[in-house]
Amino acid sequence: MGDDQEAKRSIGITGVTGSIGGRVAARLARRGLAQRLVVRDINRAPELPGSSAVMAAYEDAAAFERAVRGVDTLFLVSAPEAADRVDLHISAVDAAVSAGVDRIVYLSFLAAAPAATFTFARDHFYTEAHIRSTGVAHTFLRPSLYLDLVPYWADAFGVVRGPAGRGRIAWVARDDIADVAAAVLTGGSVHDGRTYDVTGPESVTLSETLDRFSALTGKHLSYVPETWEEALESRRGSGAPEWAVEGWASSYAAIASGELDVVSDTVQDLTGHPACSIEGYLRKHPSALSHVHT
Repeated sequence: MGDDQEAKRSIGITGVTGSIGGRVAARLARRGLAQRLVVRDINRAPELPGSSAVMAAYEDAAAFERAVRGVDTLFLVSAPEAADRVDLHISAVDAAVSAGVDRIVYLSFLAAAPAATFTFARDHFYTEAHIRSTGVAHTFLRPSLYLDLVPYWADAFGVVRGPAGRGRIAWVARDDIADVAAAVLTGGSVHDGRTYDVTGPESVTLSETLDRFSALTGKHLSYVPETWEEALESRRGSGAPEWAVEGWASSYAAIASGELDVVSDTVQDLTGHPACSIEGYLRKHPSALSHVHT
């Protein structure tokens, strides 16, 4: 797309090749809405009615500015975890503002704070702060940890290890997050300046979660508590950098701290349907634990 080929004003969606952005784009397409799909690899862009795709990376400010020129509202999905993730977000936000984007809806994280136990949640806090500083209209979506990923925390023997203790969490389904995002993106200025916690319907411990999965699937799942140091050591064998290892371990530690013990009515209030329960998720995804052999 050249500088002189500005498309009609529309909703811009990032992260469309991922789990949330792709779901949101599909929902907007079903509503017949015009979309600009911003992707790193044009060959991976989904083909959706009413959409156009343009290639740009968050770190390429000039390309990103061109990509979102003419967009009214931008859904900014957070970049994959990286040591420089905040810098990537700042680059994309500044480019969007320079392009004339009127409103940014940012996919953040529950309990985002500068000293959040979950280290990746700190990135979201600083990104939110930067978006506020630009003066652009904005809405922040702060989902809990994904219900969809809980099965993949278990190894082939059904064991989940981590320093979650007896902390509680209201896991949220990615479909519910996408429904909320679609509602906000199409709901206009009523959502400006709002921060929405997006959670599941109930708060449970990790042990209770796995007991429910076991009872519903016939698989034997169990939680083995780890200390913080044990959690770090058990993950260092992956060869991942230390910031990533700390991020993975701190997702469990954030549960133990109580920071994720939040239950909101956002899904019901904004979508008109209740948030997905553990039982509801497994009814839709009966093979979620197919990798567990116990």
